[in-house]
Amino acid sequence: MNPQEDIWSRVKRDIGNLAAADPSQITRAVKRRLKQIRYRPDAVDGCLAGTGLVMNG
Repeated sequence: MNPQEDIWSRVKRDIGNLAAADPSQITRAVKRRLKQIRYRPDAVDGCLAGTGLVMNG
């Protein structure tokens, strides 16, 4: 898997049981989860580590 697939997998797992009344609720849930992941560098690093890629920075 590439890092993006791992991130989306985490998002889908977290919102998989969401009973949304309309598409805007799904959009908000996805944005909220992506924001949470963004502020957890360890989660992003874990996604990268699974691919064998390294960040130069």
